[in-house]
Amino acid sequence: MGSNATDSTGVRVAGVGMTPFESDSGRSLSDLAAAAAERALDDAAVDPAAVDALHVGNALAEALDESAGLANALAAALGLDGASADRIENTSATGASAFHRGVETLRSGVESSEADTVLVVGAEKMSAGDTRDVTEAISRLVHRREYAQGITLPSFGGLAAGAYLDRYDAPREALAAVAAKNHGNAVDNPVAQFRKPIDVEDALDSPVVAAPLRLYDCCPMSDGAAAVVLTRAGRDDSEDRTGPRVAGIASATGTHAVAERPDPLSIDSVRTAGERVFDRAGVRPDDVDVACIHDAFTVLELIELEELGFYETGTAWEATLDGDTALDGELPVNPGGGLKARGHPLGATGLSQIVELVWQLRGDLPENRRVDGAETAFAINVAGFGNNSVCTVLRA
Repeated sequence: MGSNATDSTGVRVAGVGMTPFESDSGRSLSDLAAAAAERALDDAAVDPAAVDALHVGNALAEALDESAGLANALAAALGLDGASADRIENTSATGASAFHRGVETLRSGVESSEADTVLVVGAEKMSAGDTRDVTEAISRLVHRREYAQGITLPSFGGLAAGAYLDRYDAPREALAAVAAKNHGNAVDNPVAQFRKPIDVEDALDSPVVAAPLRLYDCCPMSDGAAAVVLTRAGRDDSEDRTGPRVAGIASATGTHAVAERPDPLSIDSVRTAGERVFDRAGVRPDDVDVACIHDAFTVLELIELEELGFYETGTAWEATLDGDTALDGELPVNPGGGLKARGHPLGATGLSQIVELVWQLRGDLPENRRVDGAETAFAINVAGFGNNSVCTVLRA
């Protein structure tokens, strides 16, 4: 394990924290955000007064009738007087985009000395609306012409899954194996929404959502928050415990209307963001020891692994069935349960991936949850059905 990666951003993750992801937390959006933020600040041993900037990721507050101005309210609740504060929205990649903003804030401050410590928080309370309201809000993430035709994200997932199985002669069990793996990884994760194991047969027997996708192929609606404290690399590095470094971060857009893509199994934003981040971090896919992949639908885990270069096109399903992506496999994927089982509160998901990877790189987890010896970690958070992607490489 390991590589010759360098710290291309000059930023480290000094502390992390998150709330449990739940179907209905019973807490307000601001309370969830504050709880995750306080845990991250405590983990980093950073006084709120030392925070120079706050970036808050949230996607659906207005759509689900929550109050606006979350960044300002959170700054006040945490006592971040004088800090700059803003909100970031990038649909289902909101959390990673907020993280990207935090990294760029510290990088831009290297010359001006404007910022040394940044707090990034992602939060979503999807239970604030009923199922119809949430479904409507998420449906609007697609291109407006596709929305007008009644096409939804699960529709795209079903079409892509069918095309993938047909093109590569993959068995339906390959998708079910992704679901079973990720549910199994979530069993011992105390912040995961679903901690009940399932097997391949359970996934195959679950209700159809968008054929061939079934219920266990699709991520849930979730409440939850996650947060990280970022500092400049080298700051306080004399302390006994220093955080993992952001070796690289990159984002990219792709064709917005899925119907206009020349190949339904080619997601340009994923491939481009991946190429950029590996170049910036000075690593290759083979150097990665553990990965968090955006598995809003099981087929996306397979497609993204191939687009990112972890596996040859049309082979990720074989690797999954062979156990290569299991916790004890060659490339452990979604060790915390992924979107599929940890949950998917849109504004928090990308940050929850970072939190999981920081825990892995620091070795904070019990043996049955830990990827031993992990030094290089990778995360991808995707907006819509691949309209925009954000990739991150972390180094221990």
